[in-house]
Amino acid sequence: MPPKSKAATKPKATEPAPATTNPTTTTTTNTSQTASSQEPSEPTTVLERSQQRYEKTRPFEAARRQHGLSKLSKEDQKGWICDQLLHLTNRLPAASRARLLSPKASKEIWWTINGTNSIVRGLKQQPKAHTTWGTDRNGHDVGSYSIERFDERIKKRAALTALQVSSRVFRENVEREKRGFVDARSGQEIIVTEREIDEEKVRRSKMTALKKELYGEITGKLASSVDWEDVVPTPHEEPEGALAAIAYPAEYAEAMSYLRAVMSKKEYSPRCLRLTEHIIGMNAAHYTVWLYRAANIFALGLSIPDEIEWLNEVALANLKNYQIWHHRHLLVEHYHPTIASDAEALAHFAKQERDFLIAILSEDTKNYHVWSYRSWLVGKLEMWEDSEELKSIETLIDEDVRNNSAWSHRFFLVFSNPKYATPGKGATERDDKVTQELVDREVQYAQTKVYLAPQNQSPWNYMRGVLVKGGRQLASVQEFVEEFVVKLGEGDDQEEVRSTHALDFLAEIYAEKGESEKADLCLRRLAEKWDRIRRGYWEWRRKCLTQGSSEKVVEESEKAEEVTVV
Repeated sequence: MPPKSKAATKPKATEPAPATTNPTTTTTTNTSQTASSQEPSEPTTVLERSQQRYEKTRPFEAARRQHGLSKLSKEDQKGWICDQLLHLTNRLPAASRARLLSPKASKEIWWTINGTNSIVRGLKQQPKAHTTWGTDRNGHDVGSYSIERFDERIKKRAALTALQVSSRVFRENVEREKRGFVDARSGQEIIVTEREIDEEKVRRSKMTALKKELYGEITGKLASSVDWEDVVPTPHEEPEGALAAIAYPAEYAEAMSYLRAVMSKKEYSPRCLRLTEHIIGMNAAHYTVWLYRAANIFALGLSIPDEIEWLNEVALANLKNYQIWHHRHLLVEHYHPTIASDAEALAHFAKQERDFLIAILSEDTKNYHVWSYRSWLVGKLEMWEDSEELKSIETLIDEDVRNNSAWSHRFFLVFSNPKYATPGKGATERDDKVTQELVDREVQYAQTKVYLAPQNQSPWNYMRGVLVKGGRQLASVQEFVEEFVVKLGEGDDQEEVRSTHALDFLAEIYAEKGESEKADLCLRRLAEKWDRIRRGYWEWRRKCLTQGSSEKVVEESEKAEEVTVV
């Protein structure tokens, strides 16, 4: 506190009392008169308003900045020094102030300050842009705000603080409820009502909006949800100096941090199921999330048909996703034992699955994951004798005779049926259990499709596989094959080949019959004219044909020698 001023003594007539000069009214160069005549304009920003307030509380400092210390009068210079000492000592503890200034010096400082009518209490530091108020969520200096905008910001900050206080009270009540606390006034246990929960949800929504507007802070859905109040998320931490750190989106990173937390505790609950759906919506290829979802479904005993119905929509939106089909595989494995003894329920489920597979194959007819699942499903549900399954495959082939995936599934469906197939036999192995009637049917089916598109390789390969399965010679269809190759080797004008696959097939027939020259002619014409793009392959086949003939001659010679020796 300043020392009490003594009663002023009456100045002598010959020595008038020295008048102290306010630096805003007098300087040696009369620059203060100019400054006093220039009234400060009305501030438009927060920074301008604070700077004007600072200058009003520090008149000597304002005069020094405007005119320079050397241009001030002696009295103004003294006032400036006293002002600096006063503000310096005010920031020091009382004991330090006593050591720094003697009572006499302190008295003189206060006498000078009181004489200039300076405002002692004021802003301690001069306001500066980008430092005094900081920046907003867009990186703009808050000091550049208009006064009205700044006042609005202050109101929002006050509203956010009030919401945070109320939210903290709610969280404390939730914790008290868990611990079974009793209200001291009512004597009853503390119970958080549904109304209070709804109010907290609204409150958190407002807090999230205010944080984003004021500070650019994005609070995720889970962090602001009452349902996840008790979970401490486990964030992913990239190793220091990682060469390729992944920049996860904020929403995805938050969801994964909560997933890690509940998985570590092995929690299985409806909220965990909702969390997996949320993450799958952002990244349907996350294998771990699918496994955790399946574990939740099985642990909670939820309806498998309902899950499959939900899964259908996800599969249609993610056609090339493998994890979806593995999840479906797990669901069927879990569901099958519950309907295995009910033939009607099993048939109904098989029909539902087939209908969905037909729908998704209409979007992508050669989807490998779908065809793999379909083959597995046939064996799991024993759909070998299901006529609708075979009809649906025939429909796909009719729509696109070049659909090699459909041809492959037909071969699997026909020749893997335990009724007339030997378990464990490979696709290219002869199976004596296969009936000749079945072979005739499939050969005829393939031949009808060859007529539709002779240059389509799928039915030719299918027919070759059927003959091998049935133990028949390729020559059994020579007459059919020769329909597509006319006057081979009789000149370019006479020669007609409607299918290079037929010419290749014919080469195999001749080789099988030991007619190497005819087989070589077929391969040579393929290389020279009908399939030049694979000339190297056909030349290699010709060499193999020659080597095969030589080996056969050597083998027959060795047998003849053995007979002679005997």
